[in-house]
Formats: sequence, C-alpha cells, structure tokens
Amino acid sequence: MPHLPFRSRVAVPALVAIAALAIIRPQPARAQISFYTAVDLALRNSHEVKMAAADVDRAAAALTQTRDAYVPTGSIGSSLGYSYGFPVGQPTVVNATANSLVLSFSQPSLIRAARASLVGANASLRDTRQKVVADTALAYIELDTDRRELEALDQQHSFGERLIEIERQRNTAGLSSVMDVTQAELTNAQLELRRLHIQDHMSLLRLRLADLTGLTEDSVTTEASSIPVGPVPPATSILNATLSTRSGAIASSEADAKSKQYIARADKGKIWRPEISFGIQYSRYAKFNNYEEYYLRFQHNNFDVGINMTIPVFDAQGRAHARVSAADAVRAREQADLFRLQLGEQTRELSGSLAELRAQQKIARLQSDYAQQNADAVETELQNGTGNPNLSPLTPRDEQRARIEERRRYVDKLEADFQLIQAEILLQRSLGTVEEWAMQAAHP
Repeated sequence: MPHLPFRSRVAVPALVAIAALAIIRPQPARAQISFYTAVDLALRNSHEVKMAAADVDRAAAALTQTRDAYVPTGSIGSSLGYSYGFPVGQPTVVNATANSLVLSFSQPSLIRAARASLVGANASLRDTRQKVVADTALAYIELDTDRRELEALDQQHSFGERLIEIERQRNTAGLSSVMDVTQAELTNAQLELRRLHIQDHMSLLRLRLADLTGLTEDSVTTEASSIPVGPVPPATSILNATLSTRSGAIASSEADAKSKQYIARADKGKIWRPEISFGIQYSRYAKFNNYEEYYLRFQHNNFDVGINMTIPVFDAQGRAHARVSAADAVRAREQADLFRLQLGEQTRELSGSLAELRAQQKIARLQSDYAQQNADAVETELQNGTGNPNLSPLTPRDEQRARIEERRRYVDKLEADFQLIQAEILLQRSLGTVEEWAMQAAHP
C-alpha cells in the first residue's frame, strides 16, 4: 500500500484501520472456465451467430411470403363522404375486398428460389457457428499455452538471475571474464523481452475470449485439464467427400447459386407467359349521396367478383431485367465452383501439413526430454560427483545453464504442440466438423 503523508497523530489509528481493511478485503478472484463452457458461451453470445440466425428468420419469412401469394388477401375499409353533382368517386360506408394470385408461371420458380435461400441461410449459420467454435477453441488453447510458457519463462528467468550472480562471483575471483557476465545478462534480458511479449499476447487473448464469451476480461482463466486432444482428421481418400457433405460454406455458396438460377428462370417466364389473379369486392354506399339521380336502378349494396388476366406483349425493361438475372446466375454458379476448388486446395494443404507438424512435435518433445534428462544428470553429478578423476568437475554454472536450456526446450515443445492442434482445428473448420469435435470432447 502506498505511503500517505499524514501529519496528525490523530490520523494514525485511522490509517491502521484502513490498512487492516485493505488486507482483509477480498480480492477479485479469477474464475476458471472449462473449454466446453467457453465454447458454449461463445455460441450463445456471438454477434455473428445472432446475425446469421436473423438471416435464417428473414429467409424463412421470404419463403412464406412467396407462397402466400396464392392465399387471398382481405381488407375492410370505408370512404364515407358527401358528394354533389355527378359522383366521380365512390364514397362508401363500408367496403371489403379480397384478391389472390391464381396462375403464374414465374411464382413457382420464385418459391424455389426462396427455399434455396433458406437452405443457404441455414448453411451460412452452420458455417458461422463453425467459425466461432474454431476462434474460441484456438484462443482458449493459445491462452493456456501462453500461460504455461510464461510459467516456464519465469523459472528460466530465475535460473538466469542465479547464473548472472554466479558469473559475477567468478569474475570477481578471476575465474571468468566480463564477457561471460555480459553474456548471462544478455540472455536474461532476452528472456525478459519474451516474457513481456507473451504477457501482451495473453492480454489480447483474454480480451478476445471476453468478447466471444461475454465475460469480463480479468475474470477468466483457462482450465488445462478440460482441453481435449486434437481432432482426428479424415483420411485423404475421403477428404473431398467430407468437404462436400459437411462444409457449411460450400453448401451456402451452392444454395446461393441455385437461388439465383431460379430467379433468372422466373424473370424469363414473366416476359412471355400470362398471369391470372382473382378478386372480389363488396361496397355499401351511403343513402345521403345523390347516386340515384344519375344511375338507373341504383342500389346501396354492390358486389363484384372476377379475374384479372395479364398477357405480356412487349416489355423491353422486363427483357433487360431477365438478362441481368441470368448474368447473376452464371456468376453465382462460377463463384460457387471456384470457391469449392479453392477450399479444396486449402483443405488439402492443411491435411498435408499435419505429417510435417507431427514430425516437428516429435522432435521438440524428444529435445525437451533430452534437456530434462541432461539437467537431472548435471544435478546428480553435482551432488555425487562424476566418479571419474579424468573428467573436469561440473560447477553450479553448468547446472544453471542446463536448467535454462531445459526450460527453453520445454517452451519449444509447447509451441510445437500448439501449432499441431491449430492446424488440426483449422482443418476441421474447413471440413465443417469442428463444432462436432468440441461437443464430443465435452461429452465423450
């Protein structure tokens, strides 16, 4: 607690009481959340998922709207008013109308287009959920990896401080040069720089997880035991089949192309084919108007029913619009095919990199194990001696160097582990199966 310059003796008891309260006041605790909880909260709170869900609702409403064109639309109104002279209007006490579409060669294509749009919106929602799951999983695992790296760097830094002290003592005793001291200080300064980098990166990852999950930035820590093993990628022989059947991005692009093809077909049909609609109307005219002076056998109750047929003869604007729709359909089809090819190449590249990353992980683990074994051997030799008079005895400086090297190799192993699981998650993200992996990891 910072020192406050109280000048009065009377303020000393109050200062003691405040200090005691500050000591016993509960500090804000960091709550551990599991991997599954973080993913579940992200799916519940994601703005991207909510926008994609709204797009699904909009597409469903658009489909209902196109089908409801055949459902009669009814309305009741009134245009009550006084007229003088020849009645050019139709002031009525009450009127009721109903009309609906009876026959349209374009409407079925519009319904199919709306249905394809709904399929595409659902596929886009599925792909958005995959993206959110992958982003959350990677941020969570990377934050836990950084946490363990930071712990290892803290230990490595303490070994470096001890090495600096030993080098200074050796330099004072004339057993080493100033360059050895500088080298030890340089190594520790580089460790401090890396610690600062990891701390900044952890702060960014906490902010990202807070934005994804809706939790506060400083109230979340990872739970290492809840992180599942990396997802198992499918065999290369079935990679394309899995991509075609599971990828929400591909399904969305295919549905968009199909929808625009149906729209182009509907616009083309409007140019030559007729359209028939049905209408019915009832009107009750007021008695105080002078209709009977101008109309023979006028009556107050009137009823109309009939059909309205439109036969296109020449519509230059409609033809131009149909050409625009046809061009949009061709572009959407080519874009869907191109996207499928690009995603297939990306997926194949990710799948091919897994073997190399596994080999790198194996090397990093073996190097970490070797460095650990070497550090233990140095410690044992310092305690028990070499047993060989021909060998130079080890010194505490050798132990600190071995410990620093062991921690460095351990950090490299953590980096290799993360790079492998990152590639595995990104591959599942491309295939559209990462959410299934995350859910199965929580409920095996």
